[in-house]
Amino acid sequence: MNKAVESSVDMICSVSELATLFRQGQDIRGFLSQVVQIVSRHMQADICSIFLYKEQRDILVLEATAGLYSDMVGKLALKPGEGLTGLALRELRPIREGHGNNNPYYKAIPGSGEERYESFLAVPIIRGVKRVGVLVLQDETSSRFSKSDVQALKAIASQLAATLENAQLFMTLPEHSEPSAMDMGIRHLIRGTQVVEGVALGLAYQMEGPGNNDNLISAVDDNYKETMEDFHSAIDNTENQLEELQNRLEKELADVASLIFSAHLLMLRDEGFFGAMEKRIHEGSTPKDAVVHIANNYITLFAESHNPRMREKVQDIKDLGHRILENLLKDEGLHGDYSGQIILSNELLPSELLKLATQNVEGLVLFGGGITAHVSVLARSLGVPLILTEDDNIFQIPSNTSLALDAHQGLLIVNPDDAARKRIEQLIEGSDQVEKLETAARPESFTADGVRIYLRATVNLLSDLKLAKRLKAEGIGLYRSEFPFLIRSDFPSEEEQYLIYKQVVDGLDNPLVTLRTLDVGGDKILSYIPDSEEANPFLGLRAIRFLLENKKVFVGQLKAMIRAGGKRQIRILFPLISSLDDFLNARRIVLKSLSFLKRDGLGQFPMPKLGAMIELPSAVEMAPELAREADFLSLGTNDLVQYMLGVDRTNEKVADLFDVRHPAVLRAVKRVNDAAREADCPLSICGLMSKNPQTIYYMIGLGINEFSMEPGKLPGI
Repeated sequence: MNKAVESSVDMICSVSELATLFRQGQDIRGFLSQVVQIVSRHMQADICSIFLYKEQRDILVLEATAGLYSDMVGKLALKPGEGLTGLALRELRPIREGHGNNNPYYKAIPGSGEERYESFLAVPIIRGVKRVGVLVLQDETSSRFSKSDVQALKAIASQLAATLENAQLFMTLPEHSEPSAMDMGIRHLIRGTQVVEGVALGLAYQMEGPGNNDNLISAVDDNYKETMEDFHSAIDNTENQLEELQNRLEKELADVASLIFSAHLLMLRDEGFFGAMEKRIHEGSTPKDAVVHIANNYITLFAESHNPRMREKVQDIKDLGHRILENLLKDEGLHGDYSGQIILSNELLPSELLKLATQNVEGLVLFGGGITAHVSVLARSLGVPLILTEDDNIFQIPSNTSLALDAHQGLLIVNPDDAARKRIEQLIEGSDQVEKLETAARPESFTADGVRIYLRATVNLLSDLKLAKRLKAEGIGLYRSEFPFLIRSDFPSEEEQYLIYKQVVDGLDNPLVTLRTLDVGGDKILSYIPDSEEANPFLGLRAIRFLLENKKVFVGQLKAMIRAGGKRQIRILFPLISSLDDFLNARRIVLKSLSFLKRDGLGQFPMPKLGAMIELPSAVEMAPELAREADFLSLGTNDLVQYMLGVDRTNEKVADLFDVRHPAVLRAVKRVNDAAREADCPLSICGLMSKNPQTIYYMIGLGINEFSMEPGKLPGI
């Protein structure tokens, strides 16, 4: 890497780190000031300036500069097309001039002090199709900027775009001290960390939290007197709604549906629940009071249970009670679901997330450690904006308080004003970019110098396949098979798994399909396994260790995968391999599974290609041996970074230490790649490093050309 390229990479990294600081609380002006200083220093330019586009006024305003007179900040304004800077924005292209003042578009700005600077370079800052601003360099030396400078500045502008677009929303917000329960009526911000990007507007819904009243309360007008007939009608309507929700879930998310609403339906038909309500009504209570009383009895009973699975059902009872009450109201304005609501909660189970998503929840805000990796992955596939915060003031927000959630920036705006709401609405309108992404997607990908790159889809749910196909994914680089296991209350049968895997294998036109075997343990706990709690689950019986310990489960899954492949040679990937023995033992069980299929008369199938997932430091050390034995390797960068740096990426207190660009991580990637190339063993990359432009450049430079990522990220890479 030559010095110019090295300098550009350093600069991109520096700006990326500043963007992180801004998200953690630095004000926008301070952030911009540091950016222009860094860019000016790295590019060795006399002047660096940032202009932001004010859409309502249709003007560009100077917001930060290193080199011009500082009193021009906030005052210097240009129309699109005015001067070389305005021209860059209007035409959305870089403007490079060796003698800027000779260009007919040049406009002298009195009092700016820029008259003596001849060289000029301006790059528009754009986010999708939205204009954000312009990044400008100037220098006294004529013809100072080269084509490589243009590329470097475009990379910086791209790095800044997302942060600056969303930051403009908060530039006018006043600073507030930490909110308390008494001042929740005023607008303020709650900061957190992005888990799933997106934006949402809605009303607060307190699912649970410190001091939160778990019991139902009566919201029905006391003047309205329901009858037993009304009660029976409400029960019938509730049952019909739940069955409709379950049918919709099975249609849209067949692989994880698993009777999600079965607990609701069973409770509704239970004599101790429905019958007890009916009995109280016969004894003189109103239907409303009967529902509230019996539901609260069950909530208390379940909440105080020593059985964790019983405690998990508290929210089911609350949901069911609220739905019955709303059907008693006979109010057509009520949805009976979570439309228009942003959930505030301590923690969330995968099944709860599915219920919320099926019932049209707008967004999620979780407190502290209330997020697990598989919940965040599931939320991404379901498209639910989600942030994690350490600010327990979220539990002081009264239900039905107006909220604006900007998960891009990890921010929750409480009681947003009209300007903030309008800005979020604009972001919502611009967020559905599938058609634009589809237009940008290409069937094959190459670097500028013609190197072939394979971009494959990481599939979490069957619903991801449609998007992967639309965005022209070149096969499935990783199918995470654990979600059907996590959602159910028991192991899915071999036949159930076969039907799911068959849809995955047939989901894309490209024949390359990589099915990863069950990766549970750590934060992916199967609630139906007795004694599954461990002192340190991330270092316990997880992934391949669990399967080698539970061979019946392993064989059942392998048989289902092999059957789903038919006559095709699918790829099967083993997670969390720590030694050569792990891989060889797993391969032996694949051979046994093939013999069982032949013995049982189910056919003779080709041997799948078998891969080892490199996620542990020990696997990095064993990469040469693994590369010689495996048909392919896959570098799971999320767990690799976590285990190498000793950082839980879902823990907000140390999340800033989770760095995919850490030298130890980059060296590990190189070592694994060297081992794979030496053994002529294909290597693919999945996880955060596969969708980070900075690390992708590094890995392509190493010769790695296969990457797997969520379908929505494909066109951007």
